[in-house]
Amino acid sequence: MRTVRGVRWWIITLIGIATVINYIDRNSLTVMWSSISGDLGLHKEQLALIISAFMIAYAVGQGVSGRIFDWLGTRVSFVITIVMWSVSCGLHSLAQGLLSFSLVRALLGFSEAGNWPGATKSNAEWFPAKERAFAQGIFNAGASLGAVLSAPVIAGLYILIGWRLTFVAVAVLGLLWVIPWWIVNRARPEEHPWLTPEEREHILGGRVAADEQRGGEERMLSVRELLSYKQSWSVIASRFFIDPIWWLFVNWLPIYLAESFGFDAAGSLFGGWLSGHLIHRGWTVNAARKWTIVLGGVIMAPLLVVSAFASEPLIAVLEIAVALFGYQIVINNIQTLPSDFFSGKSVGTLAGLGGTSAVAGVLITTWLVPAITQTSYVLFFFLAALLVPVGTLMVFVFAGKIHRLPLRP
Repeated sequence: MRTVRGVRWWIITLIGIATVINYIDRNSLTVMWSSISGDLGLHKEQLALIISAFMIAYAVGQGVSGRIFDWLGTRVSFVITIVMWSVSCGLHSLAQGLLSFSLVRALLGFSEAGNWPGATKSNAEWFPAKERAFAQGIFNAGASLGAVLSAPVIAGLYILIGWRLTFVAVAVLGLLWVIPWWIVNRARPEEHPWLTPEEREHILGGRVAADEQRGGEERMLSVRELLSYKQSWSVIASRFFIDPIWWLFVNWLPIYLAESFGFDAAGSLFGGWLSGHLIHRGWTVNAARKWTIVLGGVIMAPLLVVSAFASEPLIAVLEIAVALFGYQIVINNIQTLPSDFFSGKSVGTLAGLGGTSAVAGVLITTWLVPAITQTSYVLFFFLAALLVPVGTLMVFVFAGKIHRLPLRP
């Protein structure tokens, strides 16, 4: 069979496209909420309950889907995940009120959660350590691009076909994605017929060396075993504190100008490129990941504090955009840590546990916001800024030296 150059980049590009679709699907409800609420007699407080149903199911889905990806592999698991969330999105067209919207929203949150541990696991399989953070950046940039595209795409569809058929049309995007994914990702790198010998060696060389150091191929670890490693808690604890920063702004501030400028997507790519570039220059994985995470934190924290005292809305939004640039540098490298610590057989599970922890932090901070913003948003920004050093510190407290860990017998 004829070989194809750069198959691994086709794989991560497809996952990036899936992430764009993911954000279009999840944002459909809020973009069309004014029309939906008018038609069905719903109000803002009910929307908060519907969003909570999504987030709680999303937290559960992170942990469950990570295990499924490690068990069934990325090819089949991505198909199951995206078909399930596409069907869930389509079912929104049948919803009639608070209960039905909460149910389909929970199903959407549970299924969409798989995209994140799935991407981390796929990157562990298809990329050597020096390229994984950049590959993760391509994936994370899909979230930013999806956030940018969702409003005009959904608004345009709504004008043409109304809100119920818009949910159906958006659902079709995910089902169409399955076709190229099934064709391109037909096997793991070990057996994929399209890979050139050079690309196969590039992907597998580091993994084989790590397995030989252990005396054999790594088995899939149980959740209890993963939690017994202090390094696993660097992922879980850091995401508990860092992820809420993104969701604070997504859920509570009008940041569409920041997304339009593309600063956050740039952060995903820059953070991934930088740590990979440093590894290529001879830095250890440990030094490259930690230094890049610190850099992102140094960019993020001061801008969040300054934003609290901005005198004009545009200045505030631009300062937030730069802060989110720093956020993406940090989170992009934290999300790569599971593949630095363990092989592909356990990466999805740890990534899912990190995602569950992240949503727990998001829910807590989301519930805090109404209480701390009654008179001003100064405490809001200070809360976000405080999370930066705490979340970054968790990496240094728990990770130790970032490297592939030897397994306990």
